[in-house]
Formats: sequence, C-alpha cells, structure tokens
Amino acid sequence: MTAEEAARATPEGLGPVLAWVLERSHGASALQLPGVIGEAARHLGISRIRLYLADLQQRRLLPLSRPDLTTEEREGLDIDGSLAGLAYRTQEVQSTRGGDTTWFPMIDGIERIGVMQALTSGPDTGLLEAGRALASLATLLVVSKSTHHDPLVQGKRIRPMTLQAELLWAFLPPRTIGTDLATSSAVLEPAYDIGGDAFDHSFIDRVLHLTLVDAMGHDLASGGASGAALAACRSTRRSGGDLQDIVSAIDRTLARWIPDRLMTAVIAELDTAQGDFTWINCGHPPPLLIRDGHVLQNALERQAHLPLGFGFHTPDPPAQERVRLQPGDRVLMYSDGITEARSPEGDLFGEERLADTVIRSTASGDNAPEALRRLVQNLVTHHQHRLRDDATILLIEWHPAPRGH
Repeated sequence: MTAEEAARATPEGLGPVLAWVLERSHGASALQLPGVIGEAARHLGISRIRLYLADLQQRRLLPLSRPDLTTEEREGLDIDGSLAGLAYRTQEVQSTRGGDTTWFPMIDGIERIGVMQALTSGPDTGLLEAGRALASLATLLVVSKSTHHDPLVQGKRIRPMTLQAELLWAFLPPRTIGTDLATSSAVLEPAYDIGGDAFDHSFIDRVLHLTLVDAMGHDLASGGASGAALAACRSTRRSGGDLQDIVSAIDRTLARWIPDRLMTAVIAELDTAQGDFTWINCGHPPPLLIRDGHVLQNALERQAHLPLGFGFHTPDPPAQERVRLQPGDRVLMYSDGITEARSPEGDLFGEERLADTVIRSTASGDNAPEALRRLVQNLVTHHQHRLRDDATILLIEWHPAPRGH
C-alpha cells in the first residue's frame, strides 16, 4: 500500500493491514510488538510510530523499550507538560502545528493506557483515521499481553514495588470501567507501597458492583487480607449472592483464615437503568453524593455497622441502604487515608477539600479518571510526597442516555 493509497484509505482498505497485525501479534513478544505496529504504520503511510505507556502514578508517559532509544527518550514525557500528555488527559488526538507529529490516545474501553506517536509528512484525514485504528489495535494487544509479558508491566514502573503492593495490584481490576449508562474510576496511592486498601468494580448485566476495603495495618498480612476479601466478594457475587451475602462471606473468610486483621468496607451496587444506589457500610467513611456541583450533606450518611473480621456479620448480615440517584449524580467512595492525610504543618486534607477538588475538576471539563488523577496529585503535594496511609478513591458517575436515545 502506497502513501497515496493510505491517504484515501477506507475501513475496508485498512482491513488487510490490521488483519496482518493481528496475525503477526500472536507469536510476537512484548519487545517485538512496537516493530510489528511500526511496520504496519509504514504500509499506511506513517513513517514512524512510538508507543508510550502511562506510569503507575500517571505522571509520565514511558516509551516501550526499544534498542534505539536514547537516554533522554527513556525518561519519557511529562503528562502535565507535553502535547502527548494532553492527548492522554483529554483522550483526544493532538497534532503539532505543522501536522508532522500526531499523538493518538491509547484507550481500552474507557481506561487510559498511554499514547501512540505517529510521524507523517503532514496533516491528512486518511492518515488520521488510519492512526486511530492502529492505536486502538495496539492498545488491545498491549493490554492482552500485559498479563504474561513482564516488559509491558515493567514499562509502567519507575521504581521497585513492595511485596504487599505486588500482591494487591495482581488482584485489582482496571482503574476505569464504564458503559453509556455509568462510569467507575479509581486511584490508589502510594502506588508502589500500598498495604491494606483495595477496590473492585464490575458490571453484571445492568448492575455496577462496587467494593472498597481498608484492612488494618500496612504489611503483607494486610495485603493478604484485602486480597482474600476481594476473592470472597467475587466468588459470592459470581455465584449469585447479594450485598448481604458478600458482607457475610468476607467476614467469615477473615474470621477463619486471618483472625487478627479487621477491615472496614463499603460494598455497593448501582442499578444503571433505574439509578438505585444500594450499599452496606461496615465501619468505613460514608460515601459522598455530588449533585449539580455540590455535596448533598449527609445524603449517604447512615450509622455504620461493625467492621469485618469479628464474625458478627456471618450469621446476621446488616441491612442494606438505598437511595435513588438523579441523572448526572456522582458518588465518591474513599478511604480515611484521603481525609486524614496531614501536611507537615498538621493541616488535614479533609472531606471538604476532597469534594471541592473533584467538583472543580469536573466543572472544568475533566472526565472522571482525570479528575481523580488531579485529586491524588493534590493529595500527594499536600502531604509533601510522604503518605503514611493508603489513600483510595472510587468515583462513580450515573449518566443515563436521554429518553429515545
């Protein structure tokens, strides 16, 4: 395929090239993947591509390892101070003024993975469409191979990870999931040294399931307790159990196998068709309900039940609470490591600052994952990059399509 043909490329014309990439990808290693994508790009009239993955804390875009990378290139690009970072933050294609360099966001569903840099001879609609398709395919290949190709995992890290953090990250789902009805996005810090916090979110037909747990302590046993809690949650949920069954299963698991570790948790579900938000709070900070740019005071505050691990919830699980959301509502679930983080001067980050940061960010047009990324940056800066406790946040948005859509 020539450059002229690529400029007039249609989805049908792209098909053979993308099919070739898929065929070659089956036997390609992680280190060979950029070469496969690059060869396909040249067939489409793109002279060179580079794949960049967001680091674990979403501060830099790190290039996939290649033998021709310079020392400067290996350091990557600043997400907050580069055109590539703008493509990542906004999830929109960005080009230099002359159009010879274009940055394509790499998105898995709605989860941000990184960006693809494409060098061309100038702006061209056909090449833009080809680049979008190639970036999407590259993203799927990176995600699928990340489960068993360590270079893709290492490519997102800038320093070693503690044992308990390695354990917990192996249990965690993607940070952002969503449909046209609802979105759930999460962040967790300190990313390389988490100990007891963990989250889970998953769709079951039209229901969005949500879990946030905070195990006592900050060591391997704490990470093991949180991992066991997520396993109990998923096993019960996938067997048809409801929220009360999940609470009992986690309580029973901790009491039997890790009896010296208590845990607070919020287990919740959102009916994405009707907007019913249902939850059980076991000793955890109450979720916040944000509506029309304001926190509805005490909207989701109920008397918290005992933490998990005592065994009290095994025979008699607590009753669940329920509220009806309005379209556009956001629910913020968080661990106490967020609100109780103190600056060196002793200033608490606090619930008000937590909500205000999210409200301001979303009001400025940031999507949920970007709002949380900025929130965590503010938190880490407030604490001068020395968090003493895990800090986890889940931001849930209910955005049902208009009637007749």
